[in-house]
Amino acid sequence: MFRLITVEREYGCGGAPIAAQLADHLGWKLWDHGLTEEIARLANVDPSAVMRCDERMDSRLYRLAKAFWRGSYERSSPLGNQAFDTDRMMSMMQEITARIAEEGSAVVVGQGAPYFLRERSDAFHVFLYAPRAEKIRRIREDGSSEEEAEELVDAVDRERAAYIKHYFDADWPTRSLYHVMLNTAVGNEAVLQTILNTMRLVEGRPKATDYEPPRIRSHR
Repeated sequence: MFRLITVEREYGCGGAPIAAQLADHLGWKLWDHGLTEEIARLANVDPSAVMRCDERMDSRLYRLAKAFWRGSYERSSPLGNQAFDTDRMMSMMQEITARIAEEGSAVVVGQGAPYFLRERSDAFHVFLYAPRAEKIRRIREDGSSEEEAEELVDAVDRERAAYIKHYFDADWPTRSLYHVMLNTAVGNEAVLQTILNTMRLVEGRPKATDYEPPRIRSHR
């Protein structure tokens, strides 16, 4: 029986509202912006610090500085052992995701969730995408200009792909991870119903995959 749903998505395809509709329909807890707040609470940092690390790599300059200050200099590093960065957030995400999985009845959006929960038979994995024009249309409806929408569509997914490659050594999206991949241009309601119907059809059946269980790369 599925107790968890992960929703991975291309930027601008409407993944967040669809995940919210899904959680509301099932009466499950939605972990989207709530993940940011939970990480911020546990790390004792402002949510804005977590949002800066949201599915994107730390800057190359920061990573070079961090590597330089490791080892015998680490205690005196201006970055500090507990500096909040993407490495630390990923470590926390692994722990939080494991807790969410044990509690169950949750819809988790992004943040590497399908990779963390790869081995759980009670997790149903969804990938949402859309044609470029549809993504731009949706982003513009949220108030962005045409130019801003075009830039965001390219930049955000490029950052997500680099993030997954760096931490999980996998291409994004890793198609073998997902039970279903859906084009949201058909409409949110059609996507929602397809997810629910597919869950009922495949529940209890093994999912074949050639992807190895994920391990967060060490950066020491």
